[in-house]
Amino acid sequence: MTSSSPGETHRPTDPDVSVVVPAANERDYLRGTLASIRDLDTAYAYETIVVDGDSTDGTRSIAAEYDTRILEQEGTGIGAARHQGALAADGEWLAFVDADTVLRANYLTRLLGFVEAEGLAAASSRCRITGPLRAKLMEATINHVFPRLEYPILPGFNFFVRRAAYERTGGFPNVPNEDTAFSRALARDYGLPTGYCPTVLVESSGRRIADHGLTGTLWHYGRLDVGRVRSGY
Repeated sequence: MTSSSPGETHRPTDPDVSVVVPAANERDYLRGTLASIRDLDTAYAYETIVVDGDSTDGTRSIAAEYDTRILEQEGTGIGAARHQGALAADGEWLAFVDADTVLRANYLTRLLGFVEAEGLAAASSRCRITGPLRAKLMEATINHVFPRLEYPILPGFNFFVRRAAYERTGGFPNVPNEDTAFSRALARDYGLPTGYCPTVLVESSGRRIADHGLTGTLWHYGRLDVGRVRSGY
């Protein structure tokens, strides 16, 4: 493993973890995300891969300011972007982080220690959804409902999985609610242990709720889940 300190960048040839960030026109958020990844305080070696979804707002230039590998997305859909990043990754573990999600400095050390200690194939953690107060309902659902399901749903904005498990299950499918589909494949179809780390916290944007309201957001995800079921997942 390669040591690092906050603010130090590196691109290890044999990383323990590959952080995959799908980004399509994320100029307003991407710097915060990549800065938080850069500033991880960990002894684990990691690489950062940004999958650019044909952005026109300078997203790719922002990614180039950081120590990242930048891939031009092939095709469309966030599931496809996540999967493309995974296929290019070299790490034993894959961390999928959305372009509007910010990690704390202890994220990698604590989460990797947790999954290895608990013998998990994949995990997520607690989250804080920023923005309007009504975003707290979504936050509470992720923090208190998803972990208690028989087959826990791991949100795509913070999805940590062992590479071998990812490859065994085929990874993220390019269908609506791809994170739910992949979570269920891991836990239900393949019987792999998954869970939530209670000592790790990430912050993710509540911009959809701010733009469309809670009802509109719930309707959006409800329609996506219908699409997921119709796709056979």
